[in-house]
Amino acid sequence: MTLVMGILNVTPDSFSDGGRWDTADAALAHGIRLARDGAHLVDVGGESTRPGAERVSPEEELTRVVPVVSGLVEAGIAVSVDTMRASTAAAALEAGASIINDVSGGLADPEMAAVIAGAGCDYIAMHWRAHSTQMDGLDRYDDVVAEVRDELAARVDALTAAGVDPARIILDPGLGFSKVAASNWPLLADIPGWAGDARVLIGASRKRFLGAAVEREGRDASAASRDHATTAITALAAERGVWAVRVHDAGAARDAISVVSAWQNAEHTQE
Repeated sequence: MTLVMGILNVTPDSFSDGGRWDTADAALAHGIRLARDGAHLVDVGGESTRPGAERVSPEEELTRVVPVVSGLVEAGIAVSVDTMRASTAAAALEAGASIINDVSGGLADPEMAAVIAGAGCDYIAMHWRAHSTQMDGLDRYDDVVAEVRDELAARVDALTAAGVDPARIILDPGLGFSKVAASNWPLLADIPGWAGDARVLIGASRKRFLGAAVEREGRDASAASRDHATTAITALAAERGVWAVRVHDAGAARDAISVVSAWQNAEHTQE
């Protein structure tokens, strides 16, 4: 069954919910709510990667992330950590996180691979071309599926050469990262074309390309207004057997996955 990864941004400036959970106590309470709503994993991030976001210091990221990770693990919740820094990854793993979710796929910090290899943990490698301040200008593809496939394969080769177990690597196409609108849809339409047999994470929640798809006159254009579109993506991803979806609304995602599972079970019963 497709897993639900609940998004927990411990930041003041994330594109959808920046500032809502930017203290340890508020973040911990929200992480517990995400788990109660159905998240199998809570993904804790201390640095926004929204378009145009500036980087925070390593010290600030650690201060934001580690206490929340420790509190969630103590509450019995499985935790992944959204970070591009090896130092943050190491501290989070020490605090009990079980997965590192690196939007740069190891490109932002050359020490990341050694940390992952040493820990033997699962690692999400996302397709990435540049930091948030530059990424929109790199939405240039002749064949987005083939280019994402090749660039992710290069990351897998580099990580494996550094000692990371390839079976531990989960691939993410980086929806919205150097992909402003139309470039995202071919990646969703042809997951095997870029992922092969690897486990896949889909992170479409509330992103701009969904807003563009459902835009109509008079419609609320806020990020939260894209939740129904996100749930549609979740159902389609679950139908295709992806490993996990990364979402803001864990309850809606869990319901969508349960409906897909019930439908598929009924089909199998009739065969």
